[in-house]
Amino acid sequence: MWSAGHVKPGSVPEKIEAPTHERRHHHVREAQHNQGNDLDRDSVEFYESITNAVVGAHQILLIGHGTAKASAMLNLEGYWELKHPELARHVVAMVDSDLAALSEPEVLKFVREWFEDFL
Repeated sequence: MWSAGHVKPGSVPEKIEAPTHERRHHHVREAQHNQGNDLDRDSVEFYESITNAVVGAHQILLIGHGTAKASAMLNLEGYWELKHPELARHVVAMVDSDLAALSEPEVLKFVREWFEDFL
């Protein structure tokens, strides 16, 4: 995670580790999902740590891979809409990308180019 307005060449991103899949609860009833009660404690802590890191940002670009229910990017955005709607309004875009194939400098380059092209 970088603060785009303050990134210097060679800077290292802040890393926030996602909970491991072994600890996640996978069997969720539809009613729980619809009410936003399907998040386990580890996911809430993970999303809140991201939330705390970006509070005060004026523009947030989310990059993730996958578009299904397992997409952490979409789940984070949905969490913000439910729990932090003011912060969710600062998300300018959600971009699907093959993050596993990109190095950190490539991700940073991608983000810089995205903001130059679209904002």
